[in-house]
Amino acid sequence: MSNTINNKRKFYVAIALISTVGMFAWFLTEDRGGMTIYLLSYGFLIIPLLILYIISFVETLIGIFKRGFRHHAIKVIAHALLLISITAIHLAKSEVLRSKAILSATLKDDLFDYTLIFRENGQCENIINGIFGFREIHFGNYHFSGDTIIFEKVPYDTHNFLKERILISRKDSVLFIERDSLNHFVTEIRWLNHFKMNRLN
Repeated sequence: MSNTINNKRKFYVAIALISTVGMFAWFLTEDRGGMTIYLLSYGFLIIPLLILYIISFVETLIGIFKRGFRHHAIKVIAHALLLISITAIHLAKSEVLRSKAILSATLKDDLFDYTLIFRENGQCENIINGIFGFREIHFGNYHFSGDTIIFEKVPYDTHNFLKERILISRKDSVLFIERDSLNHFVTEIRWLNHFKMNRLN
């Protein structure tokens, strides 16, 4: 009888550990394509893990009420670490702990929105949102030279889209990114040649 109870306890501990690790790995995809995209692509893995996590969470709560924390310590710690980790990551990504945003601008095409955010400490990010919950964030560094933004590290995975320099047009409230054959900025507003500045609160 005791062996059966021990095996059952080990089984639920294993479910708690496997499911919490799986949920954390899925959460980490939030800014690397988006959790929805991964759910649609790898649902055969994520859905069973999600079901196991829900079962484990409910079973752990019931177990605590019946027998107390001591008999379910490993499961409680596993679930608590997951919730604490998710909360800490969201807090780290929030505006509360980050350098103040001094400029923000967005470019929209048929499938994606690209939002550049420039911060006081010289860091910047390019937040990309798309269909089906797609989301990516690329980080970079920059400095101002007059009305030109010079990227020390371009916040994108290819320089074909964002070059090392972009021009601020305060009159038009846009950031121009396109250049002509003479390497001069094209300052006529056209589709996909500029980011429109956003109003910062």
